[in-house]
Amino acid sequence: MKINAFCLLLTFSGFFISTLAFASDSFLLVLENHLFTPAKVEVPAGKKVRLVIENKDAEPEEFDSFDLNREKVLFPGRKSVIYIGPLEPGEYRFFGEFSPNTAQGIVVAKEPDNAS
Repeated sequence: MKINAFCLLLTFSGFFISTLAFASDSFLLVLENHLFTPAKVEVPAGKKVRLVIENKDAEPEEFDSFDLNREKVLFPGRKSVIYIGPLEPGEYRFFGEFSPNTAQGIVVAKEPDNAS
């Protein structure tokens, strides 16, 4: 029994450490009244990042981006996570498939400032 508990602990420890390694930079997007806020998200170029999207609307929405090659259903009242990158410097558009005229935004991948 002690060996099984130890193996389980090692498994969860490894999972936790690997999750931390992948969860580098996080950026929050909020969907409310069929609008993404902020509509412009600046992320570091060349790095894998995590977008946390909170849907505060009472209806589901679908995050869609041809530029980022991502789509995900956003359930009402819940947070969803989408990993993107590493991205080349530039602009990447996204929108809500169910409200494409209002739920729009852009991810801007920028090189880090080296001013010290």
